Amino acid sequence: MATTPDLAPTRKRAAARARPSASRATGKAREAQLEDQVSQLQDDLKAIAATLARLSNEKVSEVRDVARSEARHLQRQGQHVIDDVQDQASAVEKQLKDTIREKPLTAVASAVGIGFILALLSRR
Repeated sequence: MATTPDLAPTRKRAAARARPSASRATGKAREAQLEDQVSQLQDDLKAIAATLARLSNEKVSEVRDVARSEARHLQRQGQHVIDDVQDQASAVEKQLKDTIREKPLTAVASAVGIGFILALLSRR
């Protein structure tokens, strides 16, 4: 037959019966904690993404400004080169005109000779 201790609920049995509800509450609390942590991680990731976007926009702006500055510098430098070439061409033109005025027969003979050589070269 069964003895009284077997029939009467002991503290261990009562605790064992109470554990499922306590473990459910603990599980729900852990689940809520995990959800809060996941939510916090999502917020952190959004903040990191926003920071990266801001930094990349700043870098793009810096690079754009440097490129514009360099383009202006190159444009000015190119304009100086063009002005120098025009000045040199004007000087050569003036020198050529002066030479033709001083020695017109030599200039005509040179032009005829150059024309003859070009005609020979163009035949071939």
